[in-house]
Amino acid sequence: MKFPAWFSQIIFWGRWVIAPLYAGLLITGLLLSYKFYVKLVDLIETARTLSGTELILGVLHLIDIVMVANLLVVTMVGGYSLFVQRIDEFNTRNHLPWLQHFEPGALKVKLGMALIGISSIHLLEAFIDVKDKTLVELAGLVTIHLVFVISTVAIASIKSHHKSE
Repeated sequence: MKFPAWFSQIIFWGRWVIAPLYAGLLITGLLLSYKFYVKLVDLIETARTLSGTELILGVLHLIDIVMVANLLVVTMVGGYSLFVQRIDEFNTRNHLPWLQHFEPGALKVKLGMALIGISSIHLLEAFIDVKDKTLVELAGLVTIHLVFVISTVAIASIKSHHKSE
């Protein structure tokens, strides 16, 4: 059964339904920025009384927020460019080389790498503050991290296999 051309056009234009979702991600980026600066000010105010371990954990929390923000940007810019409308970069100063060769497989690998980075930060926090964690909690964190690593490696290898064909 073949659908009429107007139906295909409606489906094609339907991609604009998700455009507001990317605007919502932009707002969450602003919230992450706010949270980052609140935590940074708190860290600065309490730095004198913090132990070395507490300071490191505070810095790791800031890095975690930055890693989540990076994940947000890759999802927002990459997803919009792939599924809604190609982003024309306004000038060479704003040039993002990864956008020129972007396809869904690359987005998945970038998202996987961001998740691995975030998971690594959480693991490091857990191992630094190990006295507050049970063996089951640590094993769970390691398992989740390994799932991210294995999934990303699998996606990257599938992507490279398809590229070579």
